[in-house]
Amino acid sequence: MPELEHAYQFCQRLAKSHYENFPVASVLLPKRLRRPISVIYAFARTADDFADEGDISQQHRLGQLDAYSDALQAITNNNYQGNHPIFIALTDIIEKHQLPTSLFNDLLSAFKQDVVKNRYANFEEVLDYCKRSANPVGRLLLLLSSEPSKQQLQQSDAICTALQLINFYQDILQDLTESNRIYLPIDELKQFGVSEQQLAHSRTADLAPLLRSHYKRTQQLMAAGIKLGTTVKGRIGWEIRAMTLGGVTTLNKLISQHDTELFNRPRLSKIEFIKIALISCSTRFYLYSADKLLNNYSKKSS
Repeated sequence: MPELEHAYQFCQRLAKSHYENFPVASVLLPKRLRRPISVIYAFARTADDFADEGDISQQHRLGQLDAYSDALQAITNNNYQGNHPIFIALTDIIEKHQLPTSLFNDLLSAFKQDVVKNRYANFEEVLDYCKRSANPVGRLLLLLSSEPSKQQLQQSDAICTALQLINFYQDILQDLTESNRIYLPIDELKQFGVSEQQLAHSRTADLAPLLRSHYKRTQQLMAAGIKLGTTVKGRIGWEIRAMTLGGVTTLNKLISQHDTELFNRPRLSKIEFIKIALISCSTRFYLYSADKLLNNYSKKSS
């Protein structure tokens, strides 16, 4: 079907066009999963972009996301008649892989929240956001490849939440200046004596103790999910290990920064990506490397 093939190609081009610190639909994946994962990524990426269009009115952005919700509801009702390539491909993968549309709705609810909410009172609110903005992607990845156990789903949630938090820590100044968003909990900012003005003026020395506490909490989340990639067989397990190790490596880069560099965004080089992929070939070397990085973090933060 030419229309469906065009839709898949559209999603694959979009997935390849965005830089990520974590592999997306990479060559590590079995060929049969690259296309459906690129569709999930295209759906999430474009919806997230709607939420982040700061020059567009709030009403218009919510309208774009509502249109996504309507299309998703039509898919749920087996009645999608539109011609949007993402939803043509999404209809196909939901049917073929029996994916729950509730996970896609969770993503949309988080993106809609980004439009109307820009401060978080406490860490519980941040975790609730991560539960909807990041965790569904990990669950969908597992559902594409197998019937995950409850433990595997919990481990996936821990890793995805940690990856989302790491992304927040990399983009503190950008989120504030471009979108007027602060994902660091307001109660903890007050606890550590950090004002929004200090964030806006890059007063990193004042922010360091707060971020160190967040890094430690994120390290604990990573440690809770670190074995997931060793329990999933085949190349999908390889992909999960690589994504996880990429996150642990980025977290280690964050904690290794001097206080004056806290607003610099760490980027993984091509050599580091290759190294991560090679290490992730072996569950033994993967666990050794991940544990070493996490323990290295613990030593630095003690």
